Amino acid sequence: MSLTTPTFPSRLPNVGTTIFTVMSALAAKHSAINLGQGFPDFSCDPDLIQMVNDAMLANHNQYPPMIGIEELRQGITQKLANLHGHQYHPDHEITITAGGTQAILTAVLSCVSPGDEVIIIEPAYDSYRPSIELAGGIPVAISLEVQRDDSGFVQSYQIPWVDLENAINTKTRLLIINTPNNPTGIVWTNSDLERLAHIIRDSNALILSDEVYEHMVFDGANHCSISSHPELVERSFVISSFGKTYHVTGWKVGYVAAPQAMMSEFRKVHQFNVFTVNSPMQYGIARYLNNPMHYLELPRFYQAKRDFFRQGLAETEFKLLPTPGTYFQCVDYSGLKNWQSNLNEEDFCIWLTTEIGVAAIPVSAFYQDKTESKVIRFCFAKKESTLSEAVKRLQGI
Repeated sequence: MSLTTPTFPSRLPNVGTTIFTVMSALAAKHSAINLGQGFPDFSCDPDLIQMVNDAMLANHNQYPPMIGIEELRQGITQKLANLHGHQYHPDHEITITAGGTQAILTAVLSCVSPGDEVIIIEPAYDSYRPSIELAGGIPVAISLEVQRDDSGFVQSYQIPWVDLENAINTKTRLLIINTPNNPTGIVWTNSDLERLAHIIRDSNALILSDEVYEHMVFDGANHCSISSHPELVERSFVISSFGKTYHVTGWKVGYVAAPQAMMSEFRKVHQFNVFTVNSPMQYGIARYLNNPMHYLELPRFYQAKRDFFRQGLAETEFKLLPTPGTYFQCVDYSGLKNWQSNLNEEDFCIWLTTEIGVAAIPVSAFYQDKTESKVIRFCFAKKESTLSEAVKRLQGI
């Protein structure tokens, strides 16, 4: 008599295979250029590889401290002080994480209890909602305001201040913000932080600020971190990613900064979640971080790619949305003069991948209810030759 596998209720009954996995697999199957998933197709700096290799040869191959090696925590502390003027304590307020996504989950688990409400602003990174649900929290989604021009094309996205203020109540435990924003590219300003401080001041809500694209802000603007605001910083987890900054997304190394009381709770979860993070990578990144130009030059590097890609897309029938930050370009396809413009976003992306040979991501995938605006997202963190070929194919539509 054979044994049957016991059944059990799903902790995430509404979660299936992500659209990123689906589109990347489809791109591989059809030999399409993958501008869907957000990772570079070029190599990182060989000096960084050498520094990690040196760390391995120096026998930094065993467990590092649970909170991260001292050299890296001190480097992050100095960087944040230089850029944003806030002095975190490297021993009590900085923790190294296995990428930004782990940092998000751990932060949510550390402060959200069953029944607590957590506000997210859609379109939103797809890990936010599952993290909240795993903690037993209640996601409260509000949507960015979609601005349209006189022809009905999506022109930009704006922070929904009235909806945000109305969503905050005595049950609100956490508000998750993302600047620069994935997928829309919008960037919060100092005046936005002031307005946020005003509406959250009399609440008990904490903030999780996802800033993994912090060094991808363009056109001479500065990244306005929660760390720079003396009031908000006292109730915020601030999360970033070396994978995004140094073109090594597969290394999965990030960090979180937070006040000591909040970090103490974060570390309680962190030690039983991943315990600690890849040792030689930490040593290599710590050395590499000593040269600020490795991140200070990133806006110029990615703005050149953005401008090159936008110049090519300008010769298509796509309507380009502004891209003040991140390495993503959103476009409205509703003006295409063919029947495909009537497709919903997911079906359009499937057609684009299988028939045109360029993979993109539907922005509707970043909404729980799959809100449709006929807007899709391309990633321009690619070699110029990759972008050039992708543009050539898109111009043929």
